[in-house]
Amino acid sequence: MRIALIAVVVSVLLPAAAGAQPSAPVVTKTDVIYGRVEGSALLANIAYPDGPALKPAIISVHGGRWRAGNRADASSIKVTQWAEFGYFAMSIDYRLVGGSPAPAPYVDMLTAIRWLHAHADEYRIDPERVYLIGQSAGGQMVSLFATAGEAGFPRTGGWEKARSDVRAVISVAATYELNTLSWGNLWTPVSGNVEEARRHASPVHHVSATTKPLLVIHSDDDKSVPVQQANDMAAKLKASGVQTRYVHYTDKGHMGITDDVIREARAFIAEVEQKK
Repeated sequence: MRIALIAVVVSVLLPAAAGAQPSAPVVTKTDVIYGRVEGSALLANIAYPDGPALKPAIISVHGGRWRAGNRADASSIKVTQWAEFGYFAMSIDYRLVGGSPAPAPYVDMLTAIRWLHAHADEYRIDPERVYLIGQSAGGQMVSLFATAGEAGFPRTGGWEKARSDVRAVISVAATYELNTLSWGNLWTPVSGNVEEARRHASPVHHVSATTKPLLVIHSDDDKSVPVQQANDMAAKLKASGVQTRYVHYTDKGHMGITDDVIREARAFIAEVEQKK
């Protein structure tokens, strides 16, 4: 009886995506080209439940201080797992700052969002239920989109006329203020005032009442991004009346996309979808 009760509670907190077909076969594709810049293809892995039902979508943006990492490492979601949850799941690579200076990573993420909307009919994606999840540098980028949208950066890479919007954002072990970060100097554009450029790319400076719902996840013992950054971001979101939740751990380090993160992300998405 107790086991059955627990199962019911979990199913209520973490439902399969509405409209999804849990028994539908999952289609997985690698090396999907979502854009082209500087003569090179931008690649993603995607997975989705096959079938005619509309499905939500999630785009994963990896960490690595904008100079490392990839769409299949521990800072990214497993697309097949999220497809089994009922989502169209997409995990992207983007240009790294070692070869393409900032804001190239962010501009590529914007291209991925537009690609998804441009292909919503093809993949039976509900355009009103698109989510972003990012870790570390990826968390900075998804949080910047939540707070500043396209932030005045150019539309390049393709799909320039497509919609660019999301429902909510999950940010894991992210930086929210680049000028005080030990590795914030890696965000350096080719021209202009670098301090102003880093401030412009810092989500904490763009929080307003129009910020998208945002889940902040961080740990006290994060040695890469001080937890005070998350504390400040969470406080500003709350003060601005944004739908938000701060999941604050003490001993998880610089978190990747762990089981804890997945559970909290799904629960937050359920909260967002309950609040129309």
